[in-house]
Amino acid sequence: MFKYKIFFLVLISITSSSLLAQTYGVGKPLTNREIEGWNIDVRPDGQGLPKGSGSALTGKPLYVQYCAACHGQNGEGKPSNQLVGGRGSLNTAKPIMTVGSYWPYATIVFDYINRAMPFHAPQSLKSDEVYGITAYLLYLNQIIPENEILDAKTLPKVVMPNRYGFVSDPRPDLHNYPCRDSCKP
Repeated sequence: MFKYKIFFLVLISITSSSLLAQTYGVGKPLTNREIEGWNIDVRPDGQGLPKGSGSALTGKPLYVQYCAACHGQNGEGKPSNQLVGGRGSLNTAKPIMTVGSYWPYATIVFDYINRAMPFHAPQSLKSDEVYGITAYLLYLNQIIPENEILDAKTLPKVVMPNRYGFVSDPRPDLHNYPCRDSCKP
């Protein structure tokens, strides 16, 4: 009986391995260059930010062109999400979650715009355009001055109003720490 169990287990492992290795004649293996085209994530520390730069001055006309129809002329929202205001509202009964009140890192603003906006044509903006729109939103939220140039070196240094508003999650499987270096108390 024991021999049959081992035989059965070996047969299952061989069969499942061959099933996993099957190809169906659809698609092709990706090249490194093709994979790099999808590797566009930007981390809170700025890792992944592309070359380019922009300021609120260069970003305002881009915001009007690509963003205002959904987010309002001044980021007030309607028909889509509000992007400006809400500072100090997170601890109230009606929190307003905007770029200026909720988002902890300016690099995440860049990352989101770069990946998902404009809604009708995601990933269509050039890096300089994304830096400009990001700068304009930070300016509207009174986080940076209008003429500040954002790029891969300066954007990660922007301290958002809610940078220290998130708390760690005690669940051991998440490895979520509120701060990793240069933390304020």
